[in-house]
Amino acid sequence: MWYVYILRSIDFPDQEYTGSTADLKQRFAAHNAGKSTHTAKFAPWNLLWYCAFPDKHKALEFEAYLKSHSGRAFASKRLIQPTQDPSLANRRSGSDSG
Repeated sequence: MWYVYILRSIDFPDQEYTGSTADLKQRFAAHNAGKSTHTAKFAPWNLLWYCAFPDKHKALEFEAYLKSHSGRAFASKRLIQPTQDPSLANRRSGSDSG
């Protein structure tokens, strides 16, 4: 099995990372241990989403799609929850107040 996954930084919630691996548990631990140059400065990470593929090439194709402009839009709309600023959660917009 091959896995495509999406991570979100805990300390920098606007930072997300999409990757693929044959060993998701080991790769996630490596990201959080700072062993990946692309993700080390934004560790620790939460695993937001993953999908298993029986074929490595299909997983790599889907990873490439998710990294494209339309793939990021698809992931934001269908796969992951948007980041939410807790300080804005209880605010009402001007049109809602009355």
